[in-house]
Amino acid sequence: MNEVIRSLYDRKSVRVFTEQIITEDQKREILMAAMEAPTAGNQQLYTILDITDEELKQQMSVTCDNQPFIAKAPMVLVFCADFQKWYDVFAAGGAQPRKPGVGDLMLAVSDTCIAAQNAVTAAWSLGIGSCYIGDVMENCEKHREMLNLPEYVFPAAMLVFGFPTEQQKNRKKPQRCKLEDIVQTNVYHRRSKEELQVMFSNEYPNGDFEGWCQRFCNRKYNSEFSREMTRSVEEYLKNFTNK
Repeated sequence: MNEVIRSLYDRKSVRVFTEQIITEDQKREILMAAMEAPTAGNQQLYTILDITDEELKQQMSVTCDNQPFIAKAPMVLVFCADFQKWYDVFAAGGAQPRKPGVGDLMLAVSDTCIAAQNAVTAAWSLGIGSCYIGDVMENCEKHREMLNLPEYVFPAAMLVFGFPTEQQKNRKKPQRCKLEDIVQTNVYHRRSKEELQVMFSNEYPNGDFEGWCQRFCNRKYNSEFSREMTRSVEEYLKNFTNK
């Protein structure tokens, strides 16, 4: 196993950081690596917000589901799917562009998340941990105002970075599903209950499949933050569906 693949196996989310700062050179390396990511038509359909204002970080630690470690992170980046800049470019060049639609947004989100993962991988190679904050998709109205987001910009991913504490380094990485549970050949196969029980058996070692499903569904999928995320994303989508 080569060094790159080993780092992908080893990387895990980090939520507790040491006091060690991330230097400007390290930040630049991470950002430059993000920009080398694959991108549709070399459009780089994203804008990266480097959140350096401590008050703004504190506010976002609250609006992103009350997670104090966000405010303590040495580096915070918001990766925005950005079709606004291309719409403005086309308009400025007299190209008479159509209004961006959901397909344009999905393409921009793909570009954005690929770039974000490049940043994660680059940071890990420097000994810097990170954690994705999906909650940035919540509270559309607040985040639009806080980050000055125009109508065709969507905060697809937020990342916090810092050097992990020893406890975080030694924390066991959650076990992933088996390869055969994730990879299917040629066409999609919808799994039976029995297959799903086998697929997720590591999640309920006590054998209580139904109990685990109900608890996990209530904690994640049926939760208030999940419902708010859906509402908020629907609000962002309005600009891409109202022609």
